[in-house]
Amino acid sequence: MGVKTNLIIATLLLVLVACDNTNNDNKYSNMNQKENVKDVPGRRNFGAQHPVMTPQPCIMIATYDENQVPDVMMAAWGGQCDYDKITFDLGAHKTTDNIRLKKAFTVSFATENDMAQSDYFGLVSGNNVPDKVKRAGFTVTPSPNVDAPIINEYKLTLECRVVEMENYDGGGARVVGEVVNWSADESILNAEGKVDLAKLKPIIFDSSALIYRTVGDSVGQAWHSGEKFQ
Repeated sequence: MGVKTNLIIATLLLVLVACDNTNNDNKYSNMNQKENVKDVPGRRNFGAQHPVMTPQPCIMIATYDENQVPDVMMAAWGGQCDYDKITFDLGAHKTTDNIRLKKAFTVSFATENDMAQSDYFGLVSGNNVPDKVKRAGFTVTPSPNVDAPIINEYKLTLECRVVEMENYDGGGARVVGEVVNWSADESILNAEGKVDLAKLKPIIFDSSALIYRTVGDSVGQAWHSGEKFQ
């Protein structure tokens, strides 16, 4: 397992990036009204409202605006769509506008150690608080590969350029980014030079209870634990 495998491990933390909750509530409500949904016997049924997709990582999307002012947004809806590509869906945000402008962004991962700052980035819009990165006590280094900031306090970062962007009515968009480079702080690497999630301590978003949880212990070996059924 080499560098590319590490990329898969890192980006597989992505699962789905925040859209407007009110619009989603209306959408799911309309879905329930239009479809005659049948209950699954023996289970509690909820229809289409607020489906629980888990785990959802807390991904931190960092961008520059037209004045090279850095902005960071916490998001929870994203995924890997190719070996070196990630995708996410955004509502109308400062981040969305910045990505349209710069065609670039970085993605990092919120951790147990920076949970409060990361949550703050999801609470406050860069449109209203343009210096929110500084207010959180975080610092920035310009990416050497794309026109986007690297947040120094996040220990794992993907540098991405936009290869596809589908705009939605209302200001949102679906974004596909190509990972051109990723970097990790030495403190989260194991003896073999691979990312150790136990050292990174990424947090995930529990969409059912609306809380953050830490990534748990290892319970098995990928492409090995199921061999007993072969």
